[in-house]
Amino acid sequence: MFFFDKKTAAWPWLAFLSLLLMAPPALAQRVSARDRAAAEALEQRMAAAEKRYRDALVLTANSDPKGQAESDQALEDMEDVLDACLQQRGCQVHTLLSAYKRLLKQNVDAESSASEEQGDVDLLDDGTDHAVVAAQIPEAARAAALLNDQRHAFDRMVEYNPAVQASIRRWLTDMRVALITSYENYQYMRAEMWPSWERNGLPEALLFGIMAKESNGRVHASSRAGAAGPMQFMPATGRRFGLGPDGTGFDTRFDPRAAGLASAEYINERMRFLNNNIEFSLAAYNGGEGRAQRVYNQYPGRGFWDEVVYNQFPGETKDYVPMVIAAAWLFLHPKQYGLEFPKVEAQPATFKLAKSASIYELTICLGNGGTRDGYMRALRNLNPRYEAETWIPAGTTLNGTSRIANLYNRHCVSGPRADLARTLVTADLNAAITRGSFNPNVAVGDVTPVAGVPTTVASGTPEPAKPKAKQAREYRIAKGDTLGRVAQRFQCDLKQLARANGLRAPGYSVRQGQTIRLESCRK
Repeated sequence: MFFFDKKTAAWPWLAFLSLLLMAPPALAQRVSARDRAAAEALEQRMAAAEKRYRDALVLTANSDPKGQAESDQALEDMEDVLDACLQQRGCQVHTLLSAYKRLLKQNVDAESSASEEQGDVDLLDDGTDHAVVAAQIPEAARAAALLNDQRHAFDRMVEYNPAVQASIRRWLTDMRVALITSYENYQYMRAEMWPSWERNGLPEALLFGIMAKESNGRVHASSRAGAAGPMQFMPATGRRFGLGPDGTGFDTRFDPRAAGLASAEYINERMRFLNNNIEFSLAAYNGGEGRAQRVYNQYPGRGFWDEVVYNQFPGETKDYVPMVIAAAWLFLHPKQYGLEFPKVEAQPATFKLAKSASIYELTICLGNGGTRDGYMRALRNLNPRYEAETWIPAGTTLNGTSRIANLYNRHCVSGPRADLARTLVTADLNAAITRGSFNPNVAVGDVTPVAGVPTTVASGTPEPAKPKAKQAREYRIAKGDTLGRVAQRFQCDLKQLARANGLRAPGYSVRQGQTIRLESCRK
């Protein structure tokens, strides 16, 4: 597929146009009515894309952040139309290309004044291939030639260097799945997290980079050191910014909206104290604000990559800073690296439960239409107060997307898929186990068994059933345990277990090292 962009270098287009002019004219072909209709539809699509692009230029001129996204999408629409035109009998490619040429000229005219301010800048270079370097460039200068293209504010705020390149390599190889998963998870939470960063004037790419490195966008992630949530706040730092237990047993570090606000405030605070240096601010986020501030004050005017500064930080921070920048860079420049992020239908919406359900049950009845992995992670991320196996009462309003709400009404309220989901989530492994032993001996005498009541072989009379002794054991909560997981492991009734230990719904919060009584447990 051909790629058209508003700033693509002019000389490849001259060659491309020459090749098209050498092709047989479309009008010389015999064109059916159906082909003419299809060609006219393509012309209408091109006109709509052109209008969309011109509207986007107005947004960009007014400093509206939507302008860039709209213009990129309009040009992608034009790309699709031109690709279809090349294969459609009767479609006049040169006519459609004239629309592109008009936009190209308009864009160059609009940015000519900017070129005078910025120096010798190729306005037709959108930076979609930082790695294109002339063979004559000496190896020592290669890194400088790979510097950013200044397309985004973030590009001017960080240093694009071999450490970042090495981290990009990691994200694109053994960590590619983690990067794409992080992107999908972020798209569902974007409406919860991004507004706080936008209000604080912080790059969205930086938010994504931190979240991808910290948790891969899993709201319930916890570390061995005690960090928790999508942005991995430590308890003490979280308390400084209003995060922590809210009195209902829920830790708001797991809430994407609260974590988004707290992380924006924290990064802005560090940026103020560290002269808006992103690398130092990231070092503070990972390695402690005290260390980062001390190093910054000790070596004024020196950057994070200065050897004497760099060596003041532990290995984890040396790895963390370029990895976050690399993830943010790929968020902004995916095409340059052959990276295609999936399209996620994440329009926020709420839906009310018509009957009690768990996230497990909803995951099954919703299916995975339109996604690769289904909706379990999205439901958990958007409703962090509920464990996956917890029964949520009817009438509860849950957060989701418009697609999830539609699928819920179609498949989860009633019908065969709803019934099947309920059957699967209530299935009990113990019901599959056949109890009682096989006795090969033949009893002598008149033995009349009573259904459901054991008898003695000698007398044939019913033996009084003895109630099973209650097992009230204790269990110490381990790292990563939740009450739901403990109940599943020991086959306990979750509500009875919570009641026996004085734990309140819906969070049933437990802490590491806490001892609980295993009431109503079969194991």
